[in-house]
Amino acid sequence: MRVLRHERVRRNLRGTAQKPRLSVFRSLKHISVQVIDDDRGCTVASASTVEKSIREQLEKTGNLDAAVLIGKTVAERVLSKGIKTVVFDRGGHKFHGRVKALADAAREAGLEF
Repeated sequence: MRVLRHERVRRNLRGTAQKPRLSVFRSLKHISVQVIDDDRGCTVASASTVEKSIREQLEKTGNLDAAVLIGKTVAERVLSKGIKTVVFDRGGHKFHGRVKALADAAREAGLEF
């Protein structure tokens, strides 16, 4: 059902070079984010709890603290590339819990969506 919801949401979302798509993937143990330019078909920036540098800062990788850290990290990486606005793609998940925490942290770090 999540995949069907994601496909339905993706029909209306499209990332461009000026306003790329911030796509969230959440599993039980990890959370990852990609900022994607759909026109060129390339990833502008990404962050994940699988990365060694991020994993060392966390006790557990599947909780709210991890989502907040990923949100801040991806916002810093995107802002360093000169992009301030993105389109948020929640990946078929409810805008609740870890997904909401990630989005709020990215907004606090300076991203607009």
